[in-house]
Amino acid sequence: MTADRTQRILTTHVGSLPRPVTVLDRMKAKLKGEPVDAAEYEAAIRAGVAEIVAQQRANGVDVVSDGETSKPGFFTYVSERLEGFEARPGAGTAHPFAAEVNAFPEYYAEYFKRAMYGGTLVPVAPMFCVGPVRYRGESALQRDLDNLKAALGDKPASEAFVPAVAPAGVGTNAYYQSEEEYLHAVGSALRTEYQTIVDAGFILQVDDPFLADVFVDASLTPEQIAKKASLHVEVINAAIAGIPAEKVRLHVCYGINEGPRIHEAALGDYVDYMLRVDAGYYSFEAANCRHEHEYHLWEDVKLPPGKVILPGVITHASNIVEHHELIAERLVRFANLVGREQVMASADCGFSSQACYHTEVHPTVMWAKFRSMAEGARLASQRLWK
Repeated sequence: MTADRTQRILTTHVGSLPRPVTVLDRMKAKLKGEPVDAAEYEAAIRAGVAEIVAQQRANGVDVVSDGETSKPGFFTYVSERLEGFEARPGAGTAHPFAAEVNAFPEYYAEYFKRAMYGGTLVPVAPMFCVGPVRYRGESALQRDLDNLKAALGDKPASEAFVPAVAPAGVGTNAYYQSEEEYLHAVGSALRTEYQTIVDAGFILQVDDPFLADVFVDASLTPEQIAKKASLHVEVINAAIAGIPAEKVRLHVCYGINEGPRIHEAALGDYVDYMLRVDAGYYSFEAANCRHEHEYHLWEDVKLPPGKVILPGVITHASNIVEHHELIAERLVRFANLVGREQVMASADCGFSSQACYHTEVHPTVMWAKFRSMAEGARLASQRLWK
C-alpha cells in the first residue's frame, strides 16, 4: 500500500456505495430478463466505476473500491460466478434477524418493504446448492479489475481494495453430505476470485457479516456456536492460504442497517474468532451507538504485531453526519490502545449492500460523512504525530 500508515491515519470504507442511476436502470432491466445492449451496459459500468472512484478521492478516501458498481448485491453477485446453484424464489430460509423481527414486528414489517431486500431492484431469490460448486466468473471478475485499474489512473492498485463474499454467505446446501464439505467446496471455488484479485495488485476484502450472526442463533448451543464459528475461520483460512496477510482485509458486521439492533452479538463474542483469520486488516462496527463502547475491549485483547484494525468511525445506519472532532476522538482512543500505526479510519458497513435506487443514507449525506471522516483522521493524526 503506497499511502503510508506510519505518517498519518489513513481512511477507507467497507466497499459498497450507491450505484449511478445509469447503471441501476440497465442492471434492473438485465435482472428482469429484458433485452439490454451489452456494449452500452459495459460502458455504463465502466463510467460508473470511474465516477465513484473519483468521488471517493475528492471526498478524502485514501484506500478506495469500485463501489461494487457492477454487483446487484454484496453476496447475490456470485449467482453469475459459481456453478452448482439454482435460485428458488419464495423458498423459506432462516431469517438472520429473527430475534429483532420478533421483538419489533411492526417496525420491521414496514422496514423490509422499503429497505434491504425489499429495496432491491428485483426480489432476492435464495440460492440453493444442487450440484458440484465450481468457479465460472473469470470474465466478470476481470471486467471489474480492469475497470477499477482504469479508474485509478496513475495511482497504484495497492491503494484500492476489492470486496468478495465469504464462503458462508453464498447459499444453502442441498447437495453435499455435510455443511463442512459444502463450505470447503465453496471456499475452494471462491479461492479463484480471491487469488485473482491479489494477483492483480489489489487488496482483497473478504466480507463475512455472517460470522456475527452465529452468536445470536437461538437454535444453537454454546458448543455448536463455537464449532460453527470455528468452521467459518477454517474455511476462510483455507481459501486464502498462501496469500500474504497484508493483502487481505476481513470485514465483519451485523447486517442490519437502521433499526433497534438490540439483539446483536457483542464484539467480545467473536473477536477471538475474527483475529484467528489470517488477514492483515480487521474491519468491524464501532460508530454504531450499540457498539461504540466496545473500544474498551482492546484494553485486554492484544492485537497481533503488524495487524491493523479498521473500526467504523462513521455509520451506514443514520443520516446524521458524525462531527469530525468526535471522529478524531474515536480514532485516538483506538490508537492509544493498539498503536497509531495499527489503526485506519473506516465505515461500519457498506452504504448500498444491495443495488437499489433509494439508499437509507442519502448519497449527498454519505459524501459529507466521508469528508468528515477525512477531517477527523487529519485531526487525529495531528494529535498522534505531534
